[in-house]
Amino acid sequence: MREHRTIRGKVAIVGVGETAYYKHGRAPQAEFALALQAILRACADAGLDPREVDGFASYSNDRNDPSRLAAALGLPELRFSNMQWGGGGGGGSAAVGNAAAAVAAGYADCVVVFRALAQGQFQRFGAAPPGGTVSGEAALTFPYGLISPAQRFAMRVMRFMHDHGVRQEAQRAIALASYHHAQANERAVMHGRPLTAEAYDASRWIVEPFRLFDCCMENDGAAALVLVSAERARDLRQPPAYLLGVAQGSEYRNAARGHNAPTYATSSFTTVAPHLWEMAGLGPKDVSVVQSYENFTGGVLMSLVEHGFFAPEEANDFLTFENLIAPGGRLPLNTSGGNLAECYMHGLELQIEAVRQLRSQSTSQVPGARVGLVISGPMVTPVSSMLLGTADAL
Repeated sequence: MREHRTIRGKVAIVGVGETAYYKHGRAPQAEFALALQAILRACADAGLDPREVDGFASYSNDRNDPSRLAAALGLPELRFSNMQWGGGGGGGSAAVGNAAAAVAAGYADCVVVFRALAQGQFQRFGAAPPGGTVSGEAALTFPYGLISPAQRFAMRVMRFMHDHGVRQEAQRAIALASYHHAQANERAVMHGRPLTAEAYDASRWIVEPFRLFDCCMENDGAAALVLVSAERARDLRQPPAYLLGVAQGSEYRNAARGHNAPTYATSSFTTVAPHLWEMAGLGPKDVSVVQSYENFTGGVLMSLVEHGFFAPEEANDFLTFENLIAPGGRLPLNTSGGNLAECYMHGLELQIEAVRQLRSQSTSQVPGARVGLVISGPMVTPVSSMLLGTADAL
């Protein structure tokens, strides 16, 4: 029997910060300057001197070296630096978990989690890498024209929808909810650009079952979070958002997945989600609000199933616009607009929104929100998810 070890209640997020969000390639500053700006804003939000930071964590091969960040911020010392392997946006919650583990274990006292993108300075994020060779799954799929993330993930979602009778309207509800919440959020790139069911249905197919509005945006900008111990958090400016649980990983042979494998039609959370609930001592019924990474709406659909909110056969009834919107929906989802309508900051904006919900500072507030779930990077590998809670949830 595995020994029970947990991060629950030991570490808290005390500061959040972000730059303005821009259409990809339109950021007026260098990526490094954007990262610094987000970090400084997160420290100001927490009421901390930036020179108290002594660690950094990020994911998806962020280009901004912690040693350079430490020098630019004038840190007396750098005690911890961490990069989450692989998984793209699947590393978002894992990076927070890695930072929390460093604080809990005493490697550092104040760790910043950050992500920055400036696609005009570098190549377009997600573009095929230059060079004439590919490896891993790509070596099996690229020769047959299965190249883009939309193509690869569409096949898995189509299988899931076919196997369980899920209709297109379920994906549409996810997109409509994100755009609805973005209209209350002046930071959102799609603020002032509402989406109707008719416009969704009339939008072009990217690759079935994904229409245009099922696909995430591409943006420039930066976001950051500040983590300290629970004891320190109680003395700072903002109400702490306590880590209740974090889990990361992937399913059996996820990096060598056959397209006829029994686990093909999953979002990669079938083994990860149970560890999250076990660590937190909670279940789906305890969750007030969910922020789920939308690379594509079908991944949100499957990840909600795999986190236990409903059975696959219940998706059509559960995933309705009315159920997914704040303040009164059954499960308010992506309440800042998410990757579809607020910004694609590789999912770190979802963590920021989860914190704001627990502080009662969201632009689409869920009344009395006590527990927030963040799901990072459905369908990639590895993936991660985390649970945050108020002091009342401890």
